[in-house]
Amino acid sequence: MLNRLRQRSGDEGGFTLIELLVVILIIGILAAIAIPSFLSQKSKGYDASAKELARTAETTAETIATDNNGSYEKVTAAELHNYEKSIPTSSAEAGNNAYISGTGTPEAAGYSVTAKAFNTGDEFTITKSSAGVITRTCKSSEGAKNGCGGKETGDW
Repeated sequence: MLNRLRQRSGDEGGFTLIELLVVILIIGILAAIAIPSFLSQKSKGYDASAKELARTAETTAETIATDNNGSYEKVTAAELHNYEKSIPTSSAEAGNNAYISGTGTPEAAGYSVTAKAFNTGDEFTITKSSAGVITRTCKSSEGAKNGCGGKETGDW
């Protein structure tokens, strides 16, 4: 019986070189498909972060107006940060995340806030006109055109 076990273990040689090459080829093809897809999702995440920051700034601007009898004249990047400490107003504060890159000229009846994705450079703006109409626009960084649905500018 012991002799049979030795003979069986000697007969089993493992994988052939061809089998190993086929497995490595399959793994290489899957990696070639997955890596570009992953990088695309990463830039979409940066843009989503900037969009959410713009929405947070919008809510904070409404809070500022409520505290100032409905006037948006005090809606500035510094005032947004004073009201909501989680709103970064410079790339240094944001690290590798989005930050408020600017606000439009404050008006009593309207405002504009712009968030910029640090890594992609895409800008997302929310504007409230004096008539109360809210518009959301975006501007992609040069060459990339990721954040605006494949265009240089658009709505979101």
